[in-house]
Amino acid sequence: MSEREDTAATARILIVDDERDLADSCAFFVERSGHSATVVASAEDALERLRQERFDLLVSDIRMPRMSGLSLLEAVRTADPDLEVILMTGFPEVEAAVRAIKLGAFDYIQKPFDECQLMERVEKALAHRGLRARNVGFRERVDGLTGPLVYRAPTFARTVELIERAARTDASVLIQGESGTGKELLAHHLHDSSGRAARPFVPVDCTTMPESLIESELFGHVKGAFSGAAGAKMGLFQLADGGTLFLDEIGELPLAFQAKFLRAIQERQIRRVGGTETIQVDVRIVCATNRNLAHEVDAGRFRQDLFYRLDVVRIDVPPLRDRREDVELLSQHFLDAFRRANPSCAVHAIDAGARAALRAHTWPGNVRQLRNAIQRACALGSGAMIRAEDLPSEIFDGVREVVAPATDGTASTFQEMKARKVAAIESSYVQELLRRNDGNVTRSAEEAGMSRSALQKLMQRYGIKSGDFRLHGPG
Repeated sequence: MSEREDTAATARILIVDDERDLADSCAFFVERSGHSATVVASAEDALERLRQERFDLLVSDIRMPRMSGLSLLEAVRTADPDLEVILMTGFPEVEAAVRAIKLGAFDYIQKPFDECQLMERVEKALAHRGLRARNVGFRERVDGLTGPLVYRAPTFARTVELIERAARTDASVLIQGESGTGKELLAHHLHDSSGRAARPFVPVDCTTMPESLIESELFGHVKGAFSGAAGAKMGLFQLADGGTLFLDEIGELPLAFQAKFLRAIQERQIRRVGGTETIQVDVRIVCATNRNLAHEVDAGRFRQDLFYRLDVVRIDVPPLRDRREDVELLSQHFLDAFRRANPSCAVHAIDAGARAALRAHTWPGNVRQLRNAIQRACALGSGAMIRAEDLPSEIFDGVREVVAPATDGTASTFQEMKARKVAAIESSYVQELLRRNDGNVTRSAEEAGMSRSALQKLMQRYGIKSGDFRLHGPG
């Protein structure tokens, strides 16, 4: 390998092979690339070293006496799921190596191999480990929303069905929905349900990448490509090779870069910044956005040809207010998850008043807001049950105002109370809708899934004027 990939720090690599000459050659290549290598002759010795020391990568032969590389892989996956593993195999064992990928190995390399072949896989595995560390926030968002998919609402069931049908192909998928609806989770479910499940799932948050570095992040760069490029760097496209590249909030992708991105996914090849070599990549593109990309195209902020390339399969994720059957189910799920993470938590259920408050809320922040509300109630509640007053004020106060009895001395029947409650929910929802869309009635109606005239009738009923929500005046 002519130049070392730009990794965050020197990596510690454990090499396992009963053929000492081959193991020593691998160690020489690894150390010449700037990393640290430790060599052992058996799987048993490897497990002992792993108990004593921390390593970033394990490179092991498959066929060894007493304990095979596959058995070592299974033991490592149990003891340290974050350790990346590359297996070395002879030609007759390729099928075993493919099985190892499904068991959690990062990659395999077929003997005989040269230095470049080995170090390309080593650097890719180390880059993948670094990517997972940098994307802790992403994984927390995904893992926090739910473990398995939790739902009973028919609207969400149809969404899951479409995701699983799309997983059977390699077609590009565009997942649209409001913030907090679980778009990242569905993207991961699509990957896990596909034939690429054993290969990397590489998430990219387009909102956090500086425009000046986005090409380097996605395509990589060669040494000296720009000021500060002290070494070569593998891009996320190459890291996702064989797997899924998930671009969250694709609407934030800079317009100036969109043509290069389109060319990469059309031609299935990239070129590192500052480099001349084209690199073939095999990735499945999945994107998510809380914007209406068709409107972004009309506004000139998103390329039409790229939109059509990404919009092969479109998945619209329903907001939580359209899947109210799931509110209590998700609430209990988040409560149980909090208790597992915090064994000292005494809360184990949600009382009737809190359940009513949760059902009545419009959830502008969707599932993420619900999760945060339950976590807060668990952390601050003093009893075994979550009560309405344990919930955030915007949830508790809102339902208290809606269901409060009349204060003018007249009795409040159930139907009257229900009418007030429905009116408060409808009025609040319409106002929030117009606020998000800068008072644009047409866009608000489209987001709500209703006709423009139906929305206007609701506005008239509650005395709501679109002009009150226009930030830039009429026009």
